Amino acid sequence: MFTQFITILILVSIVGCILYGRRLIKTEKVDAVFGNPERAKGGTHWIIVGSSAILLVWLYYSWDIAKGFYPKSANELCQVAKVNESLLGLKYQFPIEEREFKSTSIIKIENKNLSKISNEIQGSQQLNSQQKTILVGFVNKTSQLIPLLTNENLMEMDTKIKIKEMTDELRLLSSNFKKKDYPFETPDEKSARQIAVSEQGDWGIIKVQAGTGSIENTIEVPLIAATDRGLKFQAAAEELTIINDKFFKLRNHNPQFKNSIKQLKEDIKAYRKDLSDAEEIASNYAKDIVKIARRIEFASIYPPSALNEMQNAIVEFDNLQKAEQGGLRFVDIFLFPAGTIVSSGTSCSEQGSGRWLPKPSDTLNKFILMSKPSVGYKNIPLLWIDMMDVSKIVGFILPDWIADILPGEYPVHSSDGVVKQNFKGKVLKVVTGDFKLFKIPVPYGHIWDSFLRVFLGLVFGILIGVPLGLFMGLNRFAKGFFDPLIELYRPVPPLAWAPLIISVLGIDNTGKVFLLFMVSLSIMIISARAGASGTQLSKIHAAHSLGASKKQILRYVIFPNSLPEILTGIRVAVGMCWGTLVAAEFLAGTTGIGFVENVAKKYFQYEVIWITIFIMGMLGLLFDVTLRKIIDKTIPWRGKG
Repeated sequence: MFTQFITILILVSIVGCILYGRRLIKTEKVDAVFGNPERAKGGTHWIIVGSSAILLVWLYYSWDIAKGFYPKSANELCQVAKVNESLLGLKYQFPIEEREFKSTSIIKIENKNLSKISNEIQGSQQLNSQQKTILVGFVNKTSQLIPLLTNENLMEMDTKIKIKEMTDELRLLSSNFKKKDYPFETPDEKSARQIAVSEQGDWGIIKVQAGTGSIENTIEVPLIAATDRGLKFQAAAEELTIINDKFFKLRNHNPQFKNSIKQLKEDIKAYRKDLSDAEEIASNYAKDIVKIARRIEFASIYPPSALNEMQNAIVEFDNLQKAEQGGLRFVDIFLFPAGTIVSSGTSCSEQGSGRWLPKPSDTLNKFILMSKPSVGYKNIPLLWIDMMDVSKIVGFILPDWIADILPGEYPVHSSDGVVKQNFKGKVLKVVTGDFKLFKIPVPYGHIWDSFLRVFLGLVFGILIGVPLGLFMGLNRFAKGFFDPLIELYRPVPPLAWAPLIISVLGIDNTGKVFLLFMVSLSIMIISARAGASGTQLSKIHAAHSLGASKKQILRYVIFPNSLPEILTGIRVAVGMCWGTLVAAEFLAGTTGIGFVENVAKKYFQYEVIWITIFIMGMLGLLFDVTLRKIIDKTIPWRGKG
């Protein structure tokens, strides 16, 4: 129901916003000329259209629309796929989907191989005339085996009877398949099947293991037929599999053929036995001839008209099963783009975009489960709220040396084993957070850890990079001294620094934050330096003429003119920090979005991988939208000079 509602809502939103946008274009007056940034402002309805279109494509190509509107379609297509798989082997022998009989194709190939090897033997300079005569004789005897299989007069009656039995079985299957009550279940069989269907779960449903809290998926596509139509195809597939096995075990080997090929093998074996080591080439040619004879022996070669009735029966059933699919064929064509449900042995699976593109409904369910502390991912939720005592925060902020610099000594235990606190000891408890106050909600989890690492690395980079960049843009010494240092490490990819930094500072937050600090530092220095050196000289002269001091010029002229470059640098640094963080968490980490994606990759958990990609995109968008708001508030004059 949720997917149906969302799909209809998206379609209504797209159509409504397009109609609103077209009406707005006709009614509003636009005074701004082409190229004016004012023309690009607004347009929330087009944002809705774009976002809705992306979500609609995701719903469609992940087959979530098919799952929402036709939840049993995958199960029914699974049964159809079983029928098609069983039919495929039989149809492959006939000119139904192929251009010619399989027998014809094999005969053409082997005759070509025999002709090729005969020409090679006759043209060989390393064989004597006697060897050529014997080997060509073997080739001729091998080619004479084929007419023994294609001659209908030589075909054994037992083989004809078995082909007729299989043909009758196919026609009986077609006759029964038309009936509504096929496969004629008894009440007990129907009850047992319904119980099995209820236990197998739905298409791609997500479950949580009781007691462990870990997420598990059921089989990709339910195998047991859940509908009457599916049951009909499942039963037909089972019968077709039996017929298929019978047909491929059958060989058209009459007594003449058996005697001829047996004699040929014995002659070639005796010939090769008498050859010396120096006559290896002749032995190899004889060996190749035996291989061709064996391929003819094990191939399904029949007289040209022997399988006509069986072919007609297969075509009849194939047309019938396509007709019985009814509306399911249209569901498959229109709601399963870029693939379908296929069968392989006893299992069915999604093949196409629905396999690697998780369904939004499954992804949302898994995201909710992974966000709960009772489930989470590797026992840690994606994002949750924990009640933390304020004392822990105080202990984290206040340095321990505050207690150390106070006069006096820390308390010492008495002879009876009691420790009486003094003032210095109480201060130490405060600065270390060893006391109880009150609790406040604090976020924690994989998302929060990654967010905090990026935020801290970015803040430290801004606090140090911006002043240093401004200093380098205004001072010859600073530019000359720091520029080689910055340019030395800036071109080096962050991942090249990651192993060194993590090995020195550890795999905890310190190493990752420092790596992100290095990434943002160089970007902020270059942005601030470009902004400072790009300030218009006329504005600086005007400030000088008005009696402004150096600090006032820096604060009111240079810094405001550098803000566009600085804020653009922050936007660039955010993207670089996210990319670096995920890579760092790939290398070494026990929490974070990169860690989750790395583990999910090992176990082919596509939904989890897409969840991490979506989270990173949303967090990056959150940072960027926040920076846009800051830009609009701090430099509203940009682009209007």
